[in-house]
Order: sequence, then C-alpha cells, then structure tokens
Amino acid sequence: MNYTLIPVTAFSQNCSVVWCEAQGNTAIIDPGGDAGVIKKVLSDLQRTPEKILLTHGHLDHVGAAAELAAFYNIPVIGPQLRDKFLLDALPQQSQMFGFPYCAPLQPDQWLEEGETLSLGKVSFEILHCPGHTPGHIVLLDRQNKLLFSGDVIFKGGVGRSDFPQGDHQQLMTSIREKLLPLGDDITFIPGHGPLSTLGSERTTNPFLQ
Repeated sequence: MNYTLIPVTAFSQNCSVVWCEAQGNTAIIDPGGDAGVIKKVLSDLQRTPEKILLTHGHLDHVGAAAELAAFYNIPVIGPQLRDKFLLDALPQQSQMFGFPYCAPLQPDQWLEEGETLSLGKVSFEILHCPGHTPGHIVLLDRQNKLLFSGDVIFKGGVGRSDFPQGDHQQLMTSIREKLLPLGDDITFIPGHGPLSTLGSERTTNPFLQ
C-alpha cells in the first residue's frame, strides 16, 4: 500500500490518501477540510478515490467529506454509530471553531469493531477505540504494519478527552488494551503531527508510563 499525507485546516490535520499498489484502488481517510487542496493532490497523483473513510466525527476530520463524496460520487464510511451526535452537530462545530459552515453529515455506512474493509488487495481491520469520542475507530493494515489512529494516540501524546462524551479512562483503556498489543513494530499515522511506532510510544510516551 502507498499513501500520502495532506495537512488540512488550521489544525494541520493529517488527511491521508491511500492506495493499493497492486490494483490502484484509492481511498481518502479523514478529509477534514480544504477540499480543493485534496482534489489537486489526487489529480497530481492521477488517483480517483472510491471511498472516504472517517475515524471520528470531529469537524477537522470530516469537514470536506460531503463535498468530496458528491464530487467523486463515492460513499462515506465510518465512524462508529456513537459519533452520530457529532456529525449531526457539524453546523454548531463549524460555528464554534470559526470554520466555514458545514452541514450535518450522514455516512453511507457505520463501522463496527471486527469488520474489515477492502481496498484492492489491501485490507483494513476496524477497531473501536472510544475515549476521544465515543464512536472513534482506527484502521489497521496488518500486512503492512500500518495503523491510521485518528486522534487516539500521537507521538508523545494521547487524544483530548475534554470534548462532549470524551472519557480519559476509556481512552487509556483503548490504547493499552487494543493498540499496544498490536505490536511494537506497528507504525501509526495520527490525526495530527508526525508518525511514530507503538513500540516507541510504549516506552517513551509520558502518558503511558
């Protein structure tokens, strides 16, 4: 699998364009905003996406999803159903953070732990990792040892839990019981900031000591 990261919005959110090297199937993960920038990168890469995948319902991860879904005529998939209240409240989120108006979003499909998504020959396992938001999911490409972790864990940090329905204890349980057991050699792409490995965070992340 190949990928490229596109920092979007004032929050420098890592939107990912991912594609199957063997067959070319392409997806967008967490298009938080700046739809025009994302379209240009896709054009430069000569990639046409077939789906949009969302890790959770915060505006800076979903803000461009509706525009891109309409433009490419593709489905929006994820997150888990418990983030519906956040997607319903996107107009209020956009007002609160000073973003352009964002209409409520209804995904074409919710995701549940244990499900698998295919992208050509690439397979993403779905893990439900609540705490930052109640319906947060992560996407694991086990074959390539790559994890799209959204805002659950960062290099040197963990996700905020002071948003509506956030829960710090639940967040730490998600990290300790679902992510760290995946193995030290798993590289993760967080929602913000640089990449890291689960092994590095297990030994150096101050929140995990």
